Amino acid sequence: MLYINCPHCGMRSQNEFSYGGDASVKRPSLNKEVSDQEWDNFVYNRKSLRGKHLELWQHISGCRQWIKVERDTSTHEIFRTFKADEEVAK
Repeated sequence: MLYINCPHCGMRSQNEFSYGGDASVKRPSLNKEVSDQEWDNFVYNRKSLRGKHLELWQHISGCRQWIKVERDTSTHEIFRTFKADEEVAK
């Protein structure tokens, strides 16, 4: 079982969280025309990353906040967690 350190609530079981996807994916700008190809790329065409990367998780059974989790997808090791609006230094 994974344990995730929620920046708002502290260390919690992964059972309290819901995975939200790759945190590096940028949504197309609001109120701007986007092509079908751009929208398809945003919604469907994602890389399945292996190794260390940044993910979004929601603390659904706690504070309900979205957080960023730096995790290795091959070992499931969690390195750091951040508030959703925090800038992450690489």
